[in-house]
Amino acid sequence: MPGDQGADVIKVEIRGRGDHVRATANQQGGFSANFLNNNRNKRSITLELKRTEGRDLLHRMAAAVDVLVQNFRPGVVERLGIAEADVRPHAPRLIYVSMSGVGADGPYVHKPVYDPIIQAVWRRYTLAVAH
Repeated sequence: MPGDQGADVIKVEIRGRGDHVRATANQQGGFSANFLNNNRNKRSITLELKRTEGRDLLHRMAAAVDVLVQNFRPGVVERLGIAEADVRPHAPRLIYVSMSGVGADGPYVHKPVYDPIIQAVWRRYTLAVAH
């Protein structure tokens, strides 16, 4: 959505794999409709964040942007060395946004979450509450 409003959005993808949604379902020209819809108005770069070079490049990029949004499961950014405390010295004015599908604690905190999963869980929850 920020890209729809004119922001320059750079998506960081996993080096060697990219975004797995690229190759799912209906494809044309090597891109799925879902990937194209979710990533419209974005540029992308692949980084190996488990390597020093990848982390260093992310830190340099953070120093040149206004906002960094990360949606890893809790604990992952700390292991990778890209948590707010790691990035802040390189980008003191950065707005660092951290979000996860199920929050910072609870029984599902370490499970991967995607929008359709959250929608299904929410739908099930709202139906249970309504009855």
